Amino acid sequence: MQKKAKILIIYTGGTIGMIKTSTGYQPAPGLLERHMAQMPEFKHPAMPAYDLHEYSELLDSADMSPNDWNTIANDISRHYQQYDAFLILHGTDTMAYSASALSFILSGLNKPIILTGSQVPLVEAHTDARENLINAMLIAGTYQIPEVCIFFNNILLRGNRARKTNAYGFDAFTSPNFPALGEVGINITLKKELFLPHKKNASIKMHPIHPQKIAKFSFFPGADLSILEALLAQPLQALIFETYGVGNAPVKQAGLLELLKIAEDKKILIVNTSQCLKGTIDMESYATGQALAAHGVLSCYDMTPEAIITKLYYLLSQSALDLNAKKNLFKTALCGEVTVL
Repeated sequence: MQKKAKILIIYTGGTIGMIKTSTGYQPAPGLLERHMAQMPEFKHPAMPAYDLHEYSELLDSADMSPNDWNTIANDISRHYQQYDAFLILHGTDTMAYSASALSFILSGLNKPIILTGSQVPLVEAHTDARENLINAMLIAGTYQIPEVCIFFNNILLRGNRARKTNAYGFDAFTSPNFPALGEVGINITLKKELFLPHKKNASIKMHPIHPQKIAKFSFFPGADLSILEALLAQPLQALIFETYGVGNAPVKQAGLLELLKIAEDKKILIVNTSQCLKGTIDMESYATGQALAAHGVLSCYDMTPEAIITKLYYLLSQSALDLNAKKNLFKTALCGEVTVL
């Protein structure tokens, strides 16, 4: 008889365990564990065994920080040999950031790490929490998925490819530039050919990340470059350009190329992402993109904004790497986060 899988549920906070109060939804310590204990679904023979680790300070995910990502990663690392999989209950607002960050912080994974949550608390009658939680537990306890994922509204997504694109629907998350890893209907259907390679003898390793001085500048017709100049006067380590289409910017606008030269001299890492939801950066297609590349601007290809931020955090936290090494790694697929042209 096959041994029953055991998973660790790490409850960080979020809507799934909240209750409605006179001042809006608020986290309620202990409520989620009590409610799960009363629900017969979690005692079904098909369900994995689980332990629930609730954080002493339950967070609305808007309050998540890189330090919290390190805490989650450290808890997974410390208990990695004791459990077959890990489920992280998390608020939806920054879930894609946390999933992306964990994919960089933890290397050598050969077990599932799945993030889920809900748009409506578990205690409410009309809720998506029950299905998200049950199905995420079933997937985590049944399948060998050697990467960080998000499960939401019956869809399994690669964590560093996911985005929250719907604030009000149960279909809160999409993966604009990479197919879903699986879907739950009458059956659970997984596309195993899309999984990251399984490394049987891999050893988990944690690479803590730290807050970095990163800024964004979004181009729009008439954007005032004095604001960009003010940004570059700060002690920045990296700057994200949000450009048009496949990576185009108004390079004929007076002063832009001079500002890029200043950034190069200050060794500020500038990366280029599109304002479009789908597609990839291709700075070779147009002269405007080529001008950016000629001044050291790097392509983000088809990375999500969340993956870009957390990858920069990760690379800039590696003090042993010089700037050229960080640039080369930024252009490299480290954990399935990007399709490089």
